[in-house]
Amino acid sequence: MIYWNADPIAVSIGPLSIHWYGIFFAAAFIVGLQIMGRMFAREGRSTGDLDSLLGFVVVGALVGARLGHCLLYDPVYYLSSPLLILKIWEGGLASHGGVIGILVAVGVYARRSGMRFWWLLDRIAVPAALGGAFIRIGNFMNSEIVGVPTIVPWAVIFERVDDLARHPVQLYEAAAYLIIFIVLFLTWREAALRRRAGLLSGLFLMLVFAARFVLEYFKTPQAAYEAGFFMTVGQWLSVPCVLAGLWLVFRAGRGQE
Repeated sequence: MIYWNADPIAVSIGPLSIHWYGIFFAAAFIVGLQIMGRMFAREGRSTGDLDSLLGFVVVGALVGARLGHCLLYDPVYYLSSPLLILKIWEGGLASHGGVIGILVAVGVYARRSGMRFWWLLDRIAVPAALGGAFIRIGNFMNSEIVGVPTIVPWAVIFERVDDLARHPVQLYEAAAYLIIFIVLFLTWREAALRRRAGLLSGLFLMLVFAARFVLEYFKTPQAAYEAGFFMTVGQWLSVPCVLAGLWLVFRAGRGQE
């Protein structure tokens, strides 16, 4: 049994507070940028535009994730007071919305830069899985997205939530995303495979959201209206993502550009 009562604030400097979640969120993009730099260099591509690409991806991810959370998990609350959507510092980001935001951002960037959409998205998919692991560790530090009660020996009591022993589902998800990152990276290292347009993106969607679907069973409901339903919002949204991933993998296997 583990008792967890970490302060969500890592550092306070006067009125400024730096949260652990923010640190891990930023680390996801910084580490991702470094990985993409190495990938670009290995493939003989210029790394000069990576900073601008990062800007597009960060904005797309934040806008998409915020809108996804507000419109999918608590639409009545946010639509009754739309200005609350802007209060991103109060928390509330949804990974499914983040994926859509990144797709739009990559599409815009690819069009402006002249780079092929699927080539670029495939390279982003690799570090994106690792970024998901960083973000879930941030959730763990915040004692949020907690698991359902359990009696397993490694159960965690999130003292900032209640006194129940729960699955550390944030760490399960982080571990799953780390494994998926390794799978994607090893796939990318095979030159014959990385040339298949959409393969890495398809594997990302299929593996990440299949893991998300399964692990939702270990989470407490994220939306009040989920109670009593046999599937959560996260699971409903994961199904089309998995199917899209399967289609991309099948398409890549046939060598279609």
